Amino acid sequence: MIRNESEYREAVERLTAEKQRIAAQKAELEKTGLAPDEAKRVLDPMRSFHLQLQEEVESYERLKRGEFAEIRNLRGVGHLLIALRIARGLSQRQLAERLGVHESQISRDERNEYHGITLDRAARVLDALGVELRSTVQVPAEDLAGVG
Repeated sequence: MIRNESEYREAVERLTAEKQRIAAQKAELEKTGLAPDEAKRVLDPMRSFHLQLQEEVESYERLKRGEFAEIRNLRGVGHLLIALRIARGLSQRQLAERLGVHESQISRDERNEYHGITLDRAARVLDALGVELRSTVQVPAEDLAGVG
């Protein structure tokens, strides 16, 4: 997961370099007379890496636009906290300052995607980010049939 502008710029540069590298490798393979299916097998790992990196870049761009994935039963809340920081345009340092903690704490928390965070701590992070998280509870209708 790309967590800041520096990582984003680096990933975009790597994408460009990888695209050129794949094209060069493809040209080299064609010169050797390798059959198309054999060349594809050679290039597939490079293309797979390229597609993965491209998805990370696109994901970061979606976060910057404020587009978030839905979380269910609090699974993914750590990823959401990171996404919200990115969308709000804050650096890890700025968030740390708002929370009154050292930047290394935020870096460690984000590296671990806030694994094991308490609800109170998550609420403090949300407050520091200046966002409100709303939730709904859905009980399956068949579970409500005997209530009443």
